[in-house]
Amino acid sequence: MRFPLFIATRYLVSRKKQNAINIISGISVTGVLVGTFALILVLSIFNGFDQVVRSLFSSFDPELKILPASGKRFEADGATLKMIEKTDGVAVYAKVIEENVLLKYNEKTHPARIKAVDNHYMNVTGLDTMINRMAPEQPKNGQFCIVGQGLSYFLGVNLNFARSIRIFAPNRESSLNVTARNAFRQNYIIPSAIFSIRQEIDEKYVIVPLEFASELFQTGNEISAIELKTHPHTDIDEVKADLQERLGPDFVVKNRYEQHEFFYKVMKSEKWAIFLILSFILVIASFNILGSLTMLIIDKKHDMFILQSMGADNKLIRKIFIAEGFMITFVGAITGLLLGFIIAWLQQTYSLIKISTQGTLIIDAYPVDIQAIDFVWVLVVVALIGFIASYIPVRLLTRRILK
Repeated sequence: MRFPLFIATRYLVSRKKQNAINIISGISVTGVLVGTFALILVLSIFNGFDQVVRSLFSSFDPELKILPASGKRFEADGATLKMIEKTDGVAVYAKVIEENVLLKYNEKTHPARIKAVDNHYMNVTGLDTMINRMAPEQPKNGQFCIVGQGLSYFLGVNLNFARSIRIFAPNRESSLNVTARNAFRQNYIIPSAIFSIRQEIDEKYVIVPLEFASELFQTGNEISAIELKTHPHTDIDEVKADLQERLGPDFVVKNRYEQHEFFYKVMKSEKWAIFLILSFILVIASFNILGSLTMLIIDKKHDMFILQSMGADNKLIRKIFIAEGFMITFVGAITGLLLGFIIAWLQQTYSLIKISTQGTLIIDAYPVDIQAIDFVWVLVVVALIGFIASYIPVRLLTRRILK
């Protein structure tokens, strides 16, 4: 294979009889370079946004969540809680009640989803890191709530303890004799902080103490879920499988991906859709390689006859021009990969390109995450496209010329 590579290298760097061949070869290299560069950069940005979204979910969603296999709630008996606490890898757990409610503040009303948590909840998630406004003092009786930023905007919530939020919930005891008077239970709670994570969470949730919700919903020992945090460096999937086996078929244990499975699948599909679109652009750019090789074969027709007279067979001559196509492809691909890595690293390290958010997002620059697997996939795709773009013209034209 050394001889075909040697001849192909000479053809690539030497001047041709027709200057147009040099120009088309340069365009071919540039097309592959730009396409490869764009693939690496776009995939790295998608990875960056994926990491941002995962970090936002980790501030509100637990590493593992235990839910009833059927129904909305289950009995949190002592044996079950003790078994969860003794499971290897479990660091802390929190009991949770979730229910839809109606909020009223001043004269404004808005539907919301209440999330009632116990004292361990802040150790399970990172919600405390997402609080952007807090009252100077907390209520002494502990009856306070944390409101999503979107909800606070809709209701016009102030953190001055002058007014409480009025919460309406369906009355479970009035199912047989419903009247306007007894259809809903209600209670008051003081807003003491506002959190901001993502728009769909901020506009939906209000966090309250578990005891407050138990009294409002009349749930007793029933809860909606148990949220868990594992010890550092613990295999979460192993803990999940262990818990599922111990709890049995009456419960479902979900990790963060499974809690938002549809959302993560959409993000992954978008990434690979962009990958396919840019790969198609690379296919179009590879037509330059096809044109360059076609003109080179015609230009080097005399050289092929000389090589034949020296004993070279048709297979060897084809290898020369296929190697030429591969060299055009890989010069562009390696340069594009290197340039894409440098730009992505600079953005990841120094955040050069900013996002104009006016403080509405937690990031102020395009996030980037460089992953080695992306480089492997891009190189495989570029190599495949380069092989096809080189093989077809070489096979067809040499068959006509070398008769």
